Amino acid sequence: MPVAVVTDSTAYLPDELIEGYGIHVVPLYVVLAGRSGREGWDIGPEEVARTLSVRGQTVSTSRPTPGDFVAAYRGALDDGADRLVSIHLSSELSGTCDAARLAASQVGEHIVTVVDTRSAAMGAGFAVLAAARSAAAGADPATVVRTARETADATRTYFVVDTLEHLRRGGRIGSAAAVLGSALAVKPVLHVQDGRVVPLEKVRTSARALSRLVQRAVETAGEGPVSIAVHHLAAPEKADRLAAELRDRLPQLRELHVSELGAAIGAHVGPGAVGIVVAPFWQEPAEN
Repeated sequence: MPVAVVTDSTAYLPDELIEGYGIHVVPLYVVLAGRSGREGWDIGPEEVARTLSVRGQTVSTSRPTPGDFVAAYRGALDDGADRLVSIHLSSELSGTCDAARLAASQVGEHIVTVVDTRSAAMGAGFAVLAAARSAAAGADPATVVRTARETADATRTYFVVDTLEHLRRGGRIGSAAAVLGSALAVKPVLHVQDGRVVPLEKVRTSARALSRLVQRAVETAGEGPVSIAVHHLAAPEKADRLAAELRDRLPQLRELHVSELGAAIGAHVGPGAVGIVVAPFWQEPAEN
């Protein structure tokens, strides 16, 4: 029973993995400069970073429509899949999961299982990747779903932004936390907890914040085989430095992806943001 994996454009998986595992991607919409476009198709991170760098300019995002998901689901079934696992960013951050569930009810909930990762970016992407690898190894639908959920639950996301204002405007962090961070001129280290963006600790300088990002990632990785993603928006040098340090400090590192955040997440974190996602490395279960 072939199982296909569907996700949204905020997973930010490398193109070669999307193509290699036949993952179907449904884009979110981004609105800027008076026009709307599909993330990754019509509007990229460079345009978002450029817009947000202009004082007074804003960028907004919206979920895919249920019709977008219906089209993707039917396309995957036409390609030969019998069952679909649709894996998405946190329902606390977007209505994308709701749209996917509405579409699943139209296509058939016995055919489509929707998974809310309670995370974002590669925090969701690693769950998508583990599910796709599991499906490629011949796992049944229930195992693919369980793999996605277990990976999402075990994944941790840490990040630092230049300003909390973009998160505040988008409603992704409380106004009180944003005002406090600005008033005290601190650089909070943030993380995703229970599907929401919340402060983890406060530090005084950007250098210290980056150091704490790495330390948190190393502590989370522990001694086992691990997958890492380093994200950024318009900050490639910082991302490369973080990646190099992680390579040096994680002997059990199995895969490392460095990528720029797309428009939908980039609109809420702003230029200069960097983050690290830590996930257990998926390995095909040994045969009994």
